Amino acid sequence: MTKRSEVGSQMELSLEELIKIWKARFEKNMNRHEGLEWADVQAKLEANPEKLWSLHEMERTGGEPDVVGHDAKTGEYLFYDCSAESPKGRRSVCYDREALESRKEHKPENSAVEMAAAMGIELLTEEQYRELQKLGTFDTKTSSWVVTPARIRKLGGALFCDRRYDTVFVYHNGADSYYAARGFRGSLRV
Repeated sequence: MTKRSEVGSQMELSLEELIKIWKARFEKNMNRHEGLEWADVQAKLEANPEKLWSLHEMERTGGEPDVVGHDAKTGEYLFYDCSAESPKGRRSVCYDREALESRKEHKPENSAVEMAAAMGIELLTEEQYRELQKLGTFDTKTSSWVVTPARIRKLGGALFCDRRYDTVFVYHNGADSYYAARGFRGSLRV
């Protein structure tokens, strides 16, 4: 699927199948969204087809998106990638376009920032990543790029997080680095 405007016609899974998957995940993981009702989430999803495309992309790339909150001011539901490990379809990427272009050889196919933008989602911030880790245990074997402050990025670095020893760690690496076990997690407001 390449265009957001083609939501209903070219999704790998039908809308009905996706809704079933998301509803089952929602009901199985009520600790992530206590006090929220699936019917309200589904109504919001059905009213926002462009967001359905992005959510489908999160699912297609292995993110297992789920509702992790509700913004009472805007009425939006917040989805994060809740796969146990960094989404498989988004690994082996450097941080951003600048990092990708700076590599002279052995370039990865893409960057986290560009993939997220193409999917219509945002990379998790460090704060969001820590909030996610309060809802379960994630990235015990992998790591995930997170939004990097401009001052760090300007110096060539980028941040990533993981969970080891029952503790969330934030690390740095050259933004042009990439590893088979490092991807990125995203968020989407619907």
